Amino acid sequence: MRDNNNPYLLLTPGPLSTSLSVRESMLKDWCTWDDEYKSLVQDLRSQLLEVNNLPSDKYTTVLMQGSGTFVNEAVIVSAIRKTDRLLVISNGIYGERLHEIATKAGIPSDLLDVGFYRQPNCQEIENALTSKQYTHAAIVHCETTTGILNPIESLIPCMKQHNVKVILDAMSSLGGIPIDIQGLDIDFTISSANKCIQGVPGFGYVIAKKKSLSECKNISPSLSLDIFDQWESMEKDPGKWRFTSPTHVVRAFYQALNELSEEGGIVARNKRYIENQALLVTKMEKIGFEPLIRREWQSPIITTFLSSEIPGFKFEEFYDFLKERSFVVYPGKVTDKQVFRIGNIGDVFPKDIDELTNAIKEYALELQGVTE
Repeated sequence: MRDNNNPYLLLTPGPLSTSLSVRESMLKDWCTWDDEYKSLVQDLRSQLLEVNNLPSDKYTTVLMQGSGTFVNEAVIVSAIRKTDRLLVISNGIYGERLHEIATKAGIPSDLLDVGFYRQPNCQEIENALTSKQYTHAAIVHCETTTGILNPIESLIPCMKQHNVKVILDAMSSLGGIPIDIQGLDIDFTISSANKCIQGVPGFGYVIAKKKSLSECKNISPSLSLDIFDQWESMEKDPGKWRFTSPTHVVRAFYQALNELSEEGGIVARNKRYIENQALLVTKMEKIGFEPLIRREWQSPIITTFLSSEIPGFKFEEFYDFLKERSFVVYPGKVTDKQVFRIGNIGDVFPKDIDELTNAIKEYALELQGVTE
């Protein structure tokens, strides 16, 4: 059983389990106008560039209140005019959501949907981008619908050949998987505080090319979801958000960034996540649960398992069984297959995976009427 301060291990793609020190950092109240707080915000913005090996003369960070979807919407409505056209490359629910955002905003857009069970390829993207005059293209890096990791190292150069601005939803990957943002010439890279940096929910952020961001002036029809105005405000009055910022969440994220550095940066964290995921799959396969996604497409972020091969399996009972033993897992997102998902990120280590899979083995044996 875990301690009373944190009784459950969240094996989810975010919110996720955080360290005690991240949680303790929220015990102090902050004033948004205070110079100490604004200095912290500026340091946080700079650190986001540093951990991603980005020069401050060409890139900047914009912090936005709200969930990751809020920030995705902020980028889409701030960067794309209604005289432009967006292509969304999708193999999951979160790609579909990007298209839905554009559609509701009245932005001309098309969805290149390759299905939920595979990666898109360059030829498909080439064919789509040559069919119409696109100005922007968007893709999800880690599609947590299934756990697929899209090969942006090969796909984004295909997009860039067509002179489009690229929007990367790196919600569930930035900070946990190395991304060569500058080398790939990504215009807008988007993530959230409660993902691989291992903070808590409350705001998201955009790492943007300054040139691309500067072209966003007066595009957004929204007051609060205007990334150019938010950036300009933080530049004119360093560290000051236009509207009330989630101060406790910001402080927790600052602590989480420091802990990322202490762990050895993104490469070291990626190694831990890979170890978690590999161990999870090995042990789950021994119990009888097969992964949905082919190994070469699988991310180290979240793993989807088929449950239909396990006689008597009911997710609700499985969930309650694990929660009683201090583990919280995720239901499935794929509607035509019976699946569930287990996150491998957060303050989670191989010993946690061992304990989790021991509990899952106990559940599977109970289904079979076997007691050890």
